[in-house]
Formats: sequence, structure tokens, C-alpha cells
Amino acid sequence: MDTRYLLDTRRRARGAAKPLVIAIIIVLAVLVIGAWFLIIKPHQEMMLEDAGGHPTAPVSVSTSEAPAPPANVASMDVNQLLDEARKAINEQRYLAPAGNNAFEFYLRVLAKQPGNQVAADALRETFPYAATSAEQVINARDFNESQRQIDLLAKADPSNFTLTILRSKLDAQRKLLDKQQQQLLDQQKAQQLASQKAATEKQAADRLAEQQKVQAAEAAQAKPRATRPAPEAVTQETAPVVRQSAAVAADGAAAATGATTTSAVLVKSVSPIYPPVALRLRQTGWVVVAFTVEPNGRTSNAHVTSSLPAHVFDNAAMSAVNRYRFTPAMKSGSAVPSESQVRIEFTP
Repeated sequence: MDTRYLLDTRRRARGAAKPLVIAIIIVLAVLVIGAWFLIIKPHQEMMLEDAGGHPTAPVSVSTSEAPAPPANVASMDVNQLLDEARKAINEQRYLAPAGNNAFEFYLRVLAKQPGNQVAADALRETFPYAATSAEQVINARDFNESQRQIDLLAKADPSNFTLTILRSKLDAQRKLLDKQQQQLLDQQKAQQLASQKAATEKQAADRLAEQQKVQAAEAAQAKPRATRPAPEAVTQETAPVVRQSAAVAADGAAAATGATTTSAVLVKSVSPIYPPVALRLRQTGWVVVAFTVEPNGRTSNAHVTSSLPAHVFDNAAMSAVNRYRFTPAMKSGSAVPSESQVRIEFTP
């Protein structure tokens, strides 16, 4: 009976202790919250008021002209420097302009009075806002000013990890600007090279067209001559010349019978586009392309008759030939289709 009574008594005691513990915890929490609002927070606000206060809006780079620095800064006492620092804080002049900003005033106070708690607390409390201002200057890519502000922050708190972040951002912005400038120079150089290449190709095309016109004029004025049959086996290098000679002979024969026949004359050639893979490997070769010159001067039925190496430059050569333009062959005063071929060399 006594044992049961003791166990019941202990259970009742433990049950009564639980609400008591909860009540104590609640009272402690209320005391902590009250201490924050009644003691700690008012003390912080008082310190901020002495230091000039924190801004209630995000830090922004002022576009208005900053006031000129006081002329007698070196001769100011501690109180005057603190007054100037508070003005700078209110105007969000944390780090700029040079010589007229809150951090420099507070640092002068500490230089005159190393133990000044107001200046030390103000530098610590305003450090995040000043770092944000420095970051905005970094983003604006004013690198000299950014470096000055980072150095000023380092004087206030040299071990603050924010300085490492700001220095990394400044270095990244410098590298990004260098990269963008290099890309711009590369683009300008590529455009210049492309313009030079286009001018060179145009000059070559103009010279070739002039030569073709001169040859056509000479062939038209030449007297008819007896010609021998052209050999059936003709090398690829001399094939265009043989074909032109045969056309001239045909013109002479036609003139003897009262008809007029002229060969097609190239008036616009197009340089082929070098295949990128072959250009990268500095591969050379040639392609012979046969084609038909239509009465409208355009080419058709372009096809490769031989190439070396096979299939490497075929598409590039045919694409170029398809853009050739001719004065078509004429027979009895009318444009007629004619056959021709050309050998295109590829050398990087």
C-alpha cells in the first residue's frame, strides 16, 4: 500500500511540473522580446542617430553635382568632423566624392581620437551600404573610382569578407571589358579583310572580263582561215582554248556561207568558296566542270568531269560555275546555247 501511494505521488508531481516548465519558458521569451524592444533596439537607434542614421531607401548613385569639400578639413576638431560625416550620411555620400564623404570624415575622427566609439560604430553600421555603393560604381565600369572606394572600405574594416567579393567583381568587370574590346577589334579586322578580299576578287573579275572582250573582238575581226579538225583527245588544261578555236573556225565557215556565229564570252566569274575542312587541312586540288551556256547568259547542267582529290572540291566548283554569267553564243543574229568547261584550281 505504501509503495503504490509513493508512485502515485511521484506521477502527480511530474504532471504538475510540466505546466510549470512551460510557464517559465514563456516568461523568459517575453522577457527577451521586451528587452529587445525596450533596451537593445532603442540603444541601436540612438547610436544610428548619432552616426547620421541609415537610409530607408536603397542606395543609389546620385546624378546631381556633389557639394565641394570643406576648405578647412585638416583643421576641424572631432565634433566638426562628426557633423560633416552625419551630413554625408544623410545625403548618402558614403564613399564619394573623394575628400567629402562619410567614411573619410569618420576615419579622420579615429585618426584624431582612436577610441571614438561613435565613429567606429558608424563605420561598422554603414559598411554594407557603402559596399553597395561601391558595387554600383564597379557595375558602371568606373574602374579607378571603384579601386579608390574599395581601398577606402579596406581602411575602415580590412578583414571584412565583402572586400574580397568587391575585388573579384572589379577584376571580372575588367576582364569582361578587355574581352569585349578584343572581340570588337577582331570583328573590325575580319570586316577589313573581307572588304580587301572582295575588292581583290572584283579587280580579278574585271580583268578577266576585259580580256574576254578583247579576245572576242579579235576573233570577230580575224579573217576566215582553213582549219584542221581538232584532235579528239584534248587535255583538261587546254580544253577551253581548243573549244574557243573551234568556235572561231565555225564563225569563219559561217561567214563564208553568209551566216554569223560567235562563241559565248565570260563576263562575270565567281570565286569558289573554299571548303572549311580542306582549308583547315591546307588541302589543294582542282576540278574540271562542264556546263551549258544558255541563250540568257546563265549556266546550266553543270557537272564535274574530273577532279583531284575526288569529291573534295566538287560542290564548291559547281556552285561557283552556276553563278557565272556569259554573253551567249550567237548564230545568224540569235542567241543559241553552247557547251563549255572550266578548270578551277584550289590553293589555300
